[in-house]
Amino acid sequence: MVSDATIDPIRDASRRMVRELGFMRPTLAETDMSPSAVHSLIEIGRSGTLQASDLCDLLGLEKSSVSRLVGKLVRTGMLRETADEKDRRAKVLSLTDQGRQTLSRIDDYARRQVHAALSHLPENAHVTVREGLLAYAGALAAARENAPTPAAEDVAIIAGYQPGLIGRVVEMHGRFYARTEGFGAFFEARVAAGLAEFSGRLAAPCNQIWAAMEGGRIAGSIAIDGEDLGENTAHLRWFIMDDALRGKGAGRQLLQKALQFCDDRGFAQTRLWTFRGLDAARRLYEAHGFMLEDEWPGAQWGSEVMEQKFIRKRPV
Repeated sequence: MVSDATIDPIRDASRRMVRELGFMRPTLAETDMSPSAVHSLIEIGRSGTLQASDLCDLLGLEKSSVSRLVGKLVRTGMLRETADEKDRRAKVLSLTDQGRQTLSRIDDYARRQVHAALSHLPENAHVTVREGLLAYAGALAAARENAPTPAAEDVAIIAGYQPGLIGRVVEMHGRFYARTEGFGAFFEARVAAGLAEFSGRLAAPCNQIWAAMEGGRIAGSIAIDGEDLGENTAHLRWFIMDDALRGKGAGRQLLQKALQFCDDRGFAQTRLWTFRGLDAARRLYEAHGFMLEDEWPGAQWGSEVMEQKFIRKRPV
């Protein structure tokens, strides 16, 4: 049995390391790239070639997140995709010259960072730091691999405001889109402002928000704003899932609750705005009757993306 006297100082040290290493910022290692993009270059550079599925395992990310990440790195000239010699249907990823140059700068920055930190410790403590970090990183990986996966039936969908809901929904958006799209404070602030304004209108019967609760923790959300668009049109907003629940069916439950709400209140149609590349979400939307109406380049979230508008008409 591990005591709190051991656990709490390790948690505190881990939080401090995350902040000192720069993982609270939207970019990492003196680049304009997200932490997941930086780690992708490091892992591919170390291995020579990898498949996207390998990155899923190494980074602990879902397939759709890695697909968007790889696509962005290919478009920016950091990675190239080629057919696998053993399986022509599969693609292997490797660094371009630009990717190798960027990785070299990342490595130089990281080595300087470690050197500067170790210079504040006596030399006989260097081995202790190295062996301790290696052992702890290995233990974290083993715990993740053996952790039980939450099932959709373990998730409760609760309507209405819950304590901590606003902050948690903003946090999930900020962390997910910083990691996958490189969005920063501008995006997170817009989510926070919009959600705060909407929360003041929850008493209106045409508005509602739902939380996916897993073990007493808010792990997902979705909202229907029945006022901002007018013309008997519902606006689907703030649909987000915690990484631990992605692909487990909880997102489908949230969407179904929201659309049933729209149909019960007689909205003629439901609209949502998103952007290209969120493939798993798009498949879920289309499976529930949404159709792409329009797309255009835009930067309303702080970075240029191909914005999209989807519409679902009320079933007859």
